[in-house]
Amino acid sequence: WGPLKALAVASAVNGIGDVVLCTFLGYGIAGAAWATMVSQVIAGYMMIEDLNKKGYNAFSISVPSSRELLQIFMLSAPVFVTMMSKVAFYSLIVYFATSMGTHTVAAHQIMIQMYCMCSVWGEPLSQTAQSFMPELIYGANRSLAKARLLLKSLLIIGALSGLILGSIGTAVPWLLPKIFSPDPEVIQEVHKVLIPYFVALCVTPCVHSLEGTLLAGRDLKFISLSMSGCSSLGALFLLLVSSRGYGLSGCWFALVGFQWSRFSIALRRLISPDGVLYSEDLTRYQLGKLSAA
Repeated sequence: WGPLKALAVASAVNGIGDVVLCTFLGYGIAGAAWATMVSQVIAGYMMIEDLNKKGYNAFSISVPSSRELLQIFMLSAPVFVTMMSKVAFYSLIVYFATSMGTHTVAAHQIMIQMYCMCSVWGEPLSQTAQSFMPELIYGANRSLAKARLLLKSLLIIGALSGLILGSIGTAVPWLLPKIFSPDPEVIQEVHKVLIPYFVALCVTPCVHSLEGTLLAGRDLKFISLSMSGCSSLGALFLLLVSSRGYGLSGCWFALVGFQWSRFSIALRRLISPDGVLYSEDLTRYQLGKLSAA
C-alpha cells in the first residue's frame, strides 16, 4: 500500500501542477518539468516514511565496502545492459520513422503512444513474478513445482490480457482514428500498421511474465545476452526493411520479431532442464547473501 499511495499522490500533484503551471501561469515545458520533479520528491519522501514506520532507518547512510560494491555491480550490470538494449532498439525505430516524412512520424507517434499505454498493463505480471518467485525458487520454503504453477498462471493471465489489450488497443485507432488526427494521410499510415501492432501487443504481457521470472531467478547473464542479441537482430532487420523501402510497416514488423523472439527465447530457457524452474543447482543464487541493502 505504501508505494500505491505514494504513486497516487505523486500522480495527483503532477497532474495539478501541469495544469496550474502550464495552463494558468504559462511556464510551458519548464512548468511540466517542475511539476514532475516536485511529485517525485513527494513520492520518495512518502516511501521513506513508510519504511521508517516498518522499522527500517531509511535515512541511514553508510559507505559500502568494495566487496559490497562488486556484488551490487554484478547484480546491476546485466540489468543495465538489458534495459539499454531495449531502449536502443526502440530509439532506432524512432530514428527510422523520422526519416520517412511528417505523416509517417505522426502515425508512428500515435501508435507507439498507444502501444506504451497498453503494454504497461503487463508490468504487474513482471512485478508479481519478481515478488513471489524468489521465495519459491531459492527461499526457505523452496518449491519449484509451485514456482512452475505460478508461472503457468501468469502466462494464462498474460495471454488473456494480451488478447484483450490488443483487441481494444487496435479497435480504437481503427474505428476512431480522428480522435488522434484529422489528417487522412496520417490515418492511412496508422491503418497500415494495425496488424503488426496487434501481434506485438498480444505477446507483451507474457514477455513481462517470463522476463520477470528470469529476473527473480537471477538468470541475469542470460537475460542480458538474449536482450542484446534480440536488439542486434532487430536492428539488422530495421536496416534491411529500410533499404527495401517497406516504410513504417517494416519498422513495426521488426518490433513484432523483437517481441516474439524475446518470448520464445525466455520461454525456452525457463522450460529447459537447466532453467531456474527445474535446476536444483543453488550456486547461482550466492549473490543473494548481501550484508547490506
